[in-house]
Amino acid sequence: MTDEQTTLPRQIVVLSGKGGTGKTTVVGALATLAHDAVLADCDVDAADLHLLLSPQRTREESFFAGKEAVIHPDRCCGCGACAEYCRFDAIEVFPDEKGRPSYRVDPLACEGCGLCSLVCTCDAVEMIEPERGTLFVSSTRRGPLVDARLHAGGDNSGKLVTMVRNTALEIAREEGAELILVDGPPGVACPVIASVTGADLVLLVTEPTVSGMHDLERVAALVQQFQCPLAVCMNRSDINPERSESVCAWAEAREIPVVGVLPYDPAVVEAQVQGKSIVEYGDSPVAEEMRRVWKRIEELPKKVSN
Repeated sequence: MTDEQTTLPRQIVVLSGKGGTGKTTVVGALATLAHDAVLADCDVDAADLHLLLSPQRTREESFFAGKEAVIHPDRCCGCGACAEYCRFDAIEVFPDEKGRPSYRVDPLACEGCGLCSLVCTCDAVEMIEPERGTLFVSSTRRGPLVDARLHAGGDNSGKLVTMVRNTALEIAREEGAELILVDGPPGVACPVIASVTGADLVLLVTEPTVSGMHDLERVAALVQQFQCPLAVCMNRSDINPERSESVCAWAEAREIPVVGVLPYDPAVVEAQVQGKSIVEYGDSPVAEEMRRVWKRIEELPKKVSN
C-alpha cells in the first residue's frame, strides 16, 4: 500500500433504490455529527442537500459532454439533406425572411449521432460539445459542499457525478479532511455506479414497503458487484413493523449490518422547513437514533485497500 492510499479520506456513500426514502435527511444528520467532512451531492438531476445547509457558493464550473449538431445559417444552401436523413426529427424547417426553407437543430431532440454533418452538401453542420450542466462548490456551516445541476435534457450525468466526486476528493486533500459524505442518486443506473466506485462504505436507506424492499435488493446487488461494504438504515420503520422486521432479517441473513431503525417523526419535516438537519433541530426520536447510527458507522471495520 502506498503512502497516498493510506492518506485518502474515507468515502461514505448514502444510497436508496428509490426516491423519497429519506436519504438526504440521513446525510444531513450525518454531516452534523461528523464535523470535519467534505459533502458531495451526486444526485445531479435533483440535488437537494443544499436546502439543509444554506450554502454560500464560492465557485462555479461548466460541464461539457457529448456531441450536438449546430447548423450555421450563413453556410446553409437549403438542400434539406439533414432533415431528410435525421431519424430523431431533430431538424426543424422554417421559412427565412425571403420565404426560402431554412434549417435549425432542436437541441433537446438531437442525439449527437453526427449523420447530418455527413450528409450535408454545403458543410453547414458542425458537431459541438455542448454545456450540459454546472458544478458548484460552496461553503456551509457543516463543511465544504460540492453539488451540480444537470441541464434539462442533458445526458452523461454519470460523468457529471464523477466530476462532483473528484472535486470533493481534491478539496478533502487540500483541507486535510478525513471523510467525504456522498448523497447519492436514487435507482441503479449510471449515476449510481459513478457514485459507488471507490466507496469505503455504502449506507442503504430503505423503508418498510413492498417497493422499498424490491429496490433495496436491486441496489444491494449492484453495490456488491463493486465489493463495497454495505450497511442498512431503515427509515419510518413503525409505519409497517412487520415488514420492517422482514427487511432487517433479510439484511442480517446476508451479514449486512443494520445500523439504524428510524421511527416516523414529524420533526423531520419541521426541521426541513427551517433549513436544518434533524440533529440540529433539537431532541427528537430520529435525532437520538441518528446519533446511534453515526456511532455504529464509526465502529464498523474500515475497508482495506489492496
